[in-house]
Amino acid sequence: MNDSGRLTAESGDDFITVLTTIALILIAVALFELIIFIHEGGHFIAAKKSGVQVNEFALGMGPKLFSFTKGETTYSLRLFPIGGYCAMEGEDEDSENPRSFNNAKIWKRMIIIVAGATMNILLGLVLMLITLLPQENFASTTVSQFSAGSFSAVTGLQPGDKIVEINDYAVNTSTDFSFALFTLPVKEVDGSELSIYKEDCAYDLYYRATELVDKDTTDEQNAALVKTIQTAQEKIAKADSKEAAYALFSEYYNVLADDVGKEHADKIPAIEERETRQRFRTDMTVERNGEKVELKDVDLLTTKKSADDDTPQLRIDFYIEPLEKNFGTVIQQTFASTVSVVRMVWGSLIGLIKGQFSLNDMSGPVGIASAITQVAGESLRTSGFGSAVSSIVYIMMVITINLGVVNMLPFPALDGGRFLMLLIEWIFRKPVPRKVESVINTVGLVLLLGLSAVIAVKDVWKIFSGG
Repeated sequence: MNDSGRLTAESGDDFITVLTTIALILIAVALFELIIFIHEGGHFIAAKKSGVQVNEFALGMGPKLFSFTKGETTYSLRLFPIGGYCAMEGEDEDSENPRSFNNAKIWKRMIIIVAGATMNILLGLVLMLITLLPQENFASTTVSQFSAGSFSAVTGLQPGDKIVEINDYAVNTSTDFSFALFTLPVKEVDGSELSIYKEDCAYDLYYRATELVDKDTTDEQNAALVKTIQTAQEKIAKADSKEAAYALFSEYYNVLADDVGKEHADKIPAIEERETRQRFRTDMTVERNGEKVELKDVDLLTTKKSADDDTPQLRIDFYIEPLEKNFGTVIQQTFASTVSVVRMVWGSLIGLIKGQFSLNDMSGPVGIASAITQVAGESLRTSGFGSAVSSIVYIMMVITINLGVVNMLPFPALDGGRFLMLLIEWIFRKPVPRKVESVINTVGLVLLLGLSAVIAVKDVWKIFSGG
């Protein structure tokens, strides 16, 4: 192919990539609008079924693009695809209309308020099902085997262990498992501990094996190396002293060379000991042979972010047994995983209150759009268009559940704050004065808008600074 032909082909590929990216962005926007439509649609349907007059049902915010009126309700599409609303008569001000929101029975008003969040959770359930259906099987929470040089293999875990709790967080699904592990804090631990020494013995053997592998190493030799490391791991895990662990390390150090038919090392290296080490260390509860076993101080593989960045990174150093995919497991995983995402959202909120997460860990529409673009782009590059769409659907599933949960927090201007007002009215048999409620909601709205603005600025800064 000549240069002009090559340039034409490359230009064509670039054009297709641009079109594909635009298509993914449009899909993400459409799904986001679906989330808003479902939420406001929940309020709308509940209001209509309760006999409350709905003045306008709007999708989007800002100037109207077009609208039409049917019966008593105006339906409108607005310019900015960042929200929507269901405007009910007497919702924000007193009305004499017998079909106004403020004149409806309190239990009807409560149903109308919670309907939006309920619909978000139901949409999350549907999107979860969509993401699970293409999968060949599902991940369990049972350990099947350990990777070479595993830390956790020498600090308590065993093949066949079903993990049911990590750091006091109940683990029922792979989503619980991932959230519990990747929210663990890194700890400074005593570098002279026996467990640390055993980890280093196992990991140094693994690196010894990687140094022996080259282009001439056969599959049979690779399998032999893995088997040797796993055998050494099992024995090192049971060592009751550093001397015993080092003796095993020394024994198997040259066995690795035998596996690939190479010369033995002239000198067995010593295991370096330091005063402190950084570790992702946690307590676990597992089911082992039908009984619950508590494991203390299980270490997980802790590595550097890069050669130039010492930031500790968590690596999972064991494999999980798959669950067979059938009708029963699809339904079970759909409901269980949706519950897990709800728990994950609550756990994140609690972590934010406790200081486990910071403002830097939060994202608004700009950050979410950036994340969707990155995830979809990576999926597109590695697995194709279908995988990219699936990634977007998964993110939207998390967003809709997040919206449902967060919107019911008892904070002014949120549905949860309005529900709290109704609860106070139900308890005291007297509504909160409209002026008081208006001031409270206005203050809450100002705070929410201020927080949103700060998060938006932070998201934009992270994009331009490469954060």
